[in-house]
Amino acid sequence: MRIFTEKGLTVPKTSDPQAVQKALAPGSQLLWLDLNDDDPASTRKIMEECFHFHPLAIDDALVETHIPKIDDWGEYLYLALEGVPAGQPLDDINKSLELDIFMGKSYLVTYHPEPISAIEIVQKNCQRDARLLQRGVNYLLYQIMDELANEYMLLIDKLDEKVEDIEDQVMEKPSSDMLQDIFGIKRSLLNMRRIVSPQREVLNKLSRGDFEVVGQKERMYYRDVYDHMVRVQDITENLRDLVSGALDTYLSVVNNRLNDIMKTLTIITTLFMPLSFLTGFFGMNFFEPVGNLRAWTGTPAFYVVMAIMLGLPLGMYLWMRRRDWM
Repeated sequence: MRIFTEKGLTVPKTSDPQAVQKALAPGSQLLWLDLNDDDPASTRKIMEECFHFHPLAIDDALVETHIPKIDDWGEYLYLALEGVPAGQPLDDINKSLELDIFMGKSYLVTYHPEPISAIEIVQKNCQRDARLLQRGVNYLLYQIMDELANEYMLLIDKLDEKVEDIEDQVMEKPSSDMLQDIFGIKRSLLNMRRIVSPQREVLNKLSRGDFEVVGQKERMYYRDVYDHMVRVQDITENLRDLVSGALDTYLSVVNNRLNDIMKTLTIITTLFMPLSFLTGFFGMNFFEPVGNLRAWTGTPAFYVVMAIMLGLPLGMYLWMRRRDWM
């Protein structure tokens, strides 16, 4: 648990509810309480005794898992947001980190069992410049949500580069590994859409100013982040279309290559059909041998023919492998 006030980081790390009560004493203008690695029992005690949150809101934060949403409890708001952990492979973005926030007129309570980089960045900024905390609780929430949007944008930019690489390679040398990458990127974009779309609606509600704790002047902060989220969602939808187009291109290229292979094999088969007919016809025992060609029936000729029979299929196999037909 970390406590931030307008003077900066007041208590670096503690689990004492009395420290929270002291920071909430009359006369204090802003309090940011970050609950990250605390025991759930002590966290519930702080939420109940220090802030008097509703039990249902506490259960939403500590027990249940939600998609991004916002609940109005009159004197405070409860927000469930989602962050994207760093280090996930681009073709398998399937995990998100829930961030639960309680915002009152003079306090902000954040709860996240796992570290979230957006929270750490805002905390470092507040430690460097305590004036950021003097601009109000809405501005503090704006900074957190803006950092979450920046994380989404960085991830979308990396996905965009990956899609461009796939588009460049799909025409040159398509492979089964590329098909797996395409489906992985498509699955990651669907997961990003699942995260971004509901969070955009949360920002839309905040920007309309339908809540008591959000003033007229604070709406512009949330409109700014809302514009970022709209851009992230639009780019995500465009990337989904590009990935679908890359998949169609991949299938078209593979089908064209298969048609070329079948055409070549058909030509080879057609050329050898007359030879196969002649050798099969004249190899029958109905004809009496009249030529004096004893050299063709000797042991050296046998080994030569066997070498040709074994070497020709092997050579054709290597040739087909070299042309990526197999």
